[in-house]
Amino acid sequence: MQSIRWVVMGVSGCGKSTVGQALAAANGAAFVEGDQFHPPANVAKMSAGMPLNDDDRAEWLLALQAQISAAAARGDGLVVSCSALKRRYRDLLRQGDPALRFAHLNGPKDLIEARMRARVAHYMPTSLLDSQFRDLEPLQADEAGLTLDIEIPPDDLVARIRAQQ
Repeated sequence: MQSIRWVVMGVSGCGKSTVGQALAAANGAAFVEGDQFHPPANVAKMSAGMPLNDDDRAEWLLALQAQISAAAARGDGLVVSCSALKRRYRDLLRQGDPALRFAHLNGPKDLIEARMRARVAHYMPTSLLDSQFRDLEPLQADEAGLTLDIEIPPDDLVARIRAQQ
């Protein structure tokens, strides 16, 4: 089992859950679906087509940081799906594990929007995609991780992430 902790990040609809679940399975690690940690008020706000702000995201990010910190304390591998759009959000998550790595799934807006439209029973409307792209701060050179093109098949994305472990 790989004891590395990863956050699979990017805007809504980029494939975080699909790639994250596959990476966790390949690593023999637990998978944490970040969306399940949003408080009900955040889900209601997004469902109503209103973007979250930094204050809205604070409790959610702290809950994910706690999951990361617990896995690090146990020496367990973990994969978390989380948009982690801003550097300061990633910095907060890294406080739970300074060795945390990020896999940024990146792609064209039209492809992501088409994927979002094909999803069933998800609260995030496509109308919020612009706000996600506006908030997105790509990984910086001093952040452990890699940026991947979502036009590559998920299994190949997982192989590329695992090659960085």
